Amino acid sequence: MNTSQSFVNDTADTLAVVDALYRFAAGIDLRDKSLLSSSLAENAVSDFRLAAAKAGFDYPVIEGRDVIVAALTTSLATLDTTHSVTNPRVTIDGDTARLDALVEAQHVPRNDHTHHYLMKNRYDVELAREGDIWVITRTTVDNVWRSGDPAVLSVV
Repeated sequence: MNTSQSFVNDTADTLAVVDALYRFAAGIDLRDKSLLSSSLAENAVSDFRLAAAKAGFDYPVIEGRDVIVAALTTSLATLDTTHSVTNPRVTIDGDTARLDALVEAQHVPRNDHTHHYLMKNRYDVELAREGDIWVITRTTVDNVWRSGDPAVLSVV
């Protein structure tokens, strides 16, 4: 493989790694379980404990794609959310990758947009290549800052 082809392949993989996190965020925001599922490995692990603790609540480590999708869609069912992914940094090693990114997540009750809870989180994401796509195998989320009413997250 020549140098320019190697660069093209590396660039394509980098974009595909970031796309896994984009699919994750968009799946949540659009309430699209298929899109959300497509971002996760079957045995994925989601660890939101650090960010949750800073927001004043407990959230367990969640394991398994179907369990993660069900937990997120249930816990966010009464909220409208928007996630913005920025500053992605990707390291690829064969068929595994690591992604560090900032994700800003706005949460507002679906029936009352006058209240909000905004979180700026650092995502540490481990991924694996599955066929033609990259999927998330583990996500660890820590909170950098937050504003608004944390009670928004407990609206049922």
